[in-house]
Amino acid sequence: MKTKIILSILTGSLILNSCKSDFLDVPLQGLPTAETDPNLAQNLVIGVYNSLMLGEAFGAQGDAHGIAFVSATNIISDDADKGSTASDQAGTVGVLDNFTHTPTNLFVQSLWAGHYNGIAKANNAIAIVEKSQLPDAEKNKLLGEVRFIRGYYYFNLVRWFGGVPKILRVPVNAEDANNDPVFQTRTSVAEIYDVIKTDMQFAVDNLPLRAQTQAGRISKGTAQAMLSKVFLYLKDYPKAYQLSKDVMNSGQYNLLADYAQIWRQAGDNSREAIFEIQTGVFNNSDFGVNTYSMFQGPRVGGKGGWRDLGWGFNNPSTSLVNAYENGDKRKDATIIFIDNSGKYKGTVLFDGFRVPSSDSVENLRYNYKAYHSENPNVENYLGNRDLKQKNIHLLRYAELLLINAEAANETGNSGEALNVLNMVRKRAGLAESAVSGQSALREAIWNERHLELAMEHDRWFDLVRTGKVEQAMKAAGKPFVKGKHELLPIPALQIALSGNKLTQNPNY
Repeated sequence: MKTKIILSILTGSLILNSCKSDFLDVPLQGLPTAETDPNLAQNLVIGVYNSLMLGEAFGAQGDAHGIAFVSATNIISDDADKGSTASDQAGTVGVLDNFTHTPTNLFVQSLWAGHYNGIAKANNAIAIVEKSQLPDAEKNKLLGEVRFIRGYYYFNLVRWFGGVPKILRVPVNAEDANNDPVFQTRTSVAEIYDVIKTDMQFAVDNLPLRAQTQAGRISKGTAQAMLSKVFLYLKDYPKAYQLSKDVMNSGQYNLLADYAQIWRQAGDNSREAIFEIQTGVFNNSDFGVNTYSMFQGPRVGGKGGWRDLGWGFNNPSTSLVNAYENGDKRKDATIIFIDNSGKYKGTVLFDGFRVPSSDSVENLRYNYKAYHSENPNVENYLGNRDLKQKNIHLLRYAELLLINAEAANETGNSGEALNVLNMVRKRAGLAESAVSGQSALREAIWNERHLELAMEHDRWFDLVRTGKVEQAMKAAGKPFVKGKHELLPIPALQIALSGNKLTQNPNY
């Protein structure tokens, strides 16, 4: 097993986890500074990584990649339904699923808070690292990691909310925070994308290749791949193409032969991984994103009689099931199908766990990509169901290939685009596509993104950027309003805290 970094939210400790858990606890400090504590810069960077694990949808810290993130990426799209029971979280998840959410929605507020919490940690780390006595190369490497994460947070925010406050520094004091308009007013979408591009480019220029850093840390390839995705959203196809090509030519990444293995612990930090949230062990307990797996696990229902695996949210939709071609290996690796045959044979998962048939289960489908085994002989598990050691895959090589294919097609290289597209299809067990013509190939690539990345938090953003969101939502029977629901509302709490200086998105 490769050594990987695990980042502790609670203490800012760096844990090196191999086949057994060894960790270094950072001692508590009084008021350390860059001058008095040579480790402060490193510890603060670790704290920025930690922020990626925020999953407090009901707490003050907010949600970065927990259940609010799942709701506003998967459930809001046509790929998934709320799931669970009809009444459970109807006022948080349910209203996002059926587009009746308002600016007072708790999960919308938690996404804003969680992302700006992470940005605040990044800004603080940048200020300290810049003052540190570290050699320039090491300093710029740490800054590259932090600025990548800050850019990633802004990428999520601009896609959800449009223009948002551009906060790139730590306020001097409360008076500064309350009086400088930068903390209380929105800037344009273009300005936010400028921040994202600048941060990502700094990371590209200052980070080492994947092979030259610890598994799980952000590398040059991570930054190149994410920046290529940013340029895809901006329709700057030549830059998206070149950056994705640079990653492909780096020799650092490849497709795993078995698609299903990506979602098992054996696939963590594999050669396909580009950007992945790390999990592991802390204080002799499981340490992961709060309730990520639990929120999406199969739920007891009907006759019961078994210890269920979670709360039953984020059910793959009928339209997603019907979108797969015959023989597509990704279908059964993405969806847990509950036995509804009437023969009571149940559903046996990859680790041998048997989920009963539909008379004892609340819903008919669940997200297999979120499943983490509770058999410690199969995957690491110490008994904390809320904090299972489930890495979250945010960007991987297959998506990078599809970014390259889309950019190649848009720049007139249809032959190259088709070849790259077929690399992804081959791994899925499908016949090569022979589609021709830029428009038809564009649709084929978008369809491949849909199925390759299903339930991976990209579908909603893809629908909006490709202009297909209204059509898809109407087909799913969701009351989507064009000119309104492409964006989430600015949280009412944030508008109130700004003294009404923050403006609301249209039609909310």
